[in-house]
Amino acid sequence: MRTYENKQELIAEIKKRYEKYDEEFEQVPEPLKNKRIEEVDKTPSENLSYQLGWTNLILQWEKDEQAGKVVQTPTPEYKWNNLGGLYQSFYETYGKYSIAEQRKLLRESVDEVCIWLETLSDEELFDSGQRKWATTKAMWPVYKWVHINTVAPFTNFRTKIRKWKKLVL
Repeated sequence: MRTYENKQELIAEIKKRYEKYDEEFEQVPEPLKNKRIEEVDKTPSENLSYQLGWTNLILQWEKDEQAGKVVQTPTPEYKWNNLGGLYQSFYETYGKYSIAEQRKLLRESVDEVCIWLETLSDEELFDSGQRKWATTKAMWPVYKWVHINTVAPFTNFRTKIRKWKKLVL
């Protein structure tokens, strides 16, 4: 997994990968947002919904912990062995929005993640055990949770939406 020298490098990478990812949706026509094809596992709307779901979950975990709440990851309704159900809840929650609305919501969430990251010390971001919600058996530091739910899928899912566009448009 990618490592970062500091939070500025992580934030810059999130913004860079997000911008490239978001641009891929400019040519997706609204009437085709739910078009499923065999070669790609998510529709354009599901792709955006997945990103919205995870980005907002991380933000919610942090808000809840800071408010003194006990955080159950991924959610109280879904355990790690039922990610399919969690993803379906993302599609139901965010799929009702247009592509333009989903893109706007995701931009706002990504901006919120970057603003939050600016408030963290390097210790909070890069050392394990700094947040209860991030303390799992793997003992990942916060930055890894952020990376796997922003930079990594923005990069990997970009190729999926490009393939979808190539085969559909």
